[in-house]
Amino acid sequence: MIHRHILICFTLLAFLALSAKALPPPSPAGGNYLELDGVDDYAVLDFDTFGLLLPEGTDEFTIEAWIYPTTRPADDIHAMILSQQVRMDVVNDVHEGWEGIRKTLEWQKGDLFLRIQALFRIKGGVAETPYRARVLTPNRWYHIAFQSNGHQTITIVNDVAHILPQSTPLADDLSSLERPKDFTLGGFGKKIGSKHHDHFWGAFAGYMDEVRISRVARYDVTKADFTPRGAFEKDAETVALWHFDEPGGAGEFSDSSGNGHYLLGKNGAKTGTPRTINAE
Repeated sequence: MIHRHILICFTLLAFLALSAKALPPPSPAGGNYLELDGVDDYAVLDFDTFGLLLPEGTDEFTIEAWIYPTTRPADDIHAMILSQQVRMDVVNDVHEGWEGIRKTLEWQKGDLFLRIQALFRIKGGVAETPYRARVLTPNRWYHIAFQSNGHQTITIVNDVAHILPQSTPLADDLSSLERPKDFTLGGFGKKIGSKHHDHFWGAFAGYMDEVRISRVARYDVTKADFTPRGAFEKDAETVALWHFDEPGGAGEFSDSSGNGHYLLGKNGAKTGTPRTINAE
């Protein structure tokens, strides 16, 4: 009898553990979040309607989000987190051509590598800023940001910042891009090949929350523990802010900045069904 009770207890514990693992993660900001399957869904602001979110020559800004990557992208895919004047994407740990980059990082098998770059104008088109890849472990929340304060550009992952001593006035002419000019979260709805590299721009699998675009450098990275707590707030410098707090299954996402940048989910991109407990 005792052995049977012990077996039942272990079975229940195993079931609860599996069930908890299968549940979506609670957002660090509380509330709901955007859920992306990594196949073909994404959220978009149509370029013809909304244009660029930051004007030509902007050199003080912050673009940020909370992300929770889950499924690793295929070996030849740059999984797009965010795209327009700033691009954020991840690749898996065996992505071709990143051998040298991997040697400069501390990472474990199964990790992802994050790249963030801004577009600036050059003669005949646009170019992308240098970057330092950052390591992400799947199934964790990360606050990621790219900001410029007029004399530095800064890449942020949680409380770790990488600073380049140069500013980057953003480009306003995106006509030479291989990718769509729309502002998108999660990809473009299809794989898009590159003329110059043997890879594709593809879909991001996981969750996103609290995407904010600002006309100011938000974070003083000289201080410790600057990762935001709770939901982002709007102010006069907020260009767009998506909380994704619509009910689960919603496919239209309101802009809490008051500037009317309403995101539209495509191919099934929707809000999730979050757990009600708080994240650590």
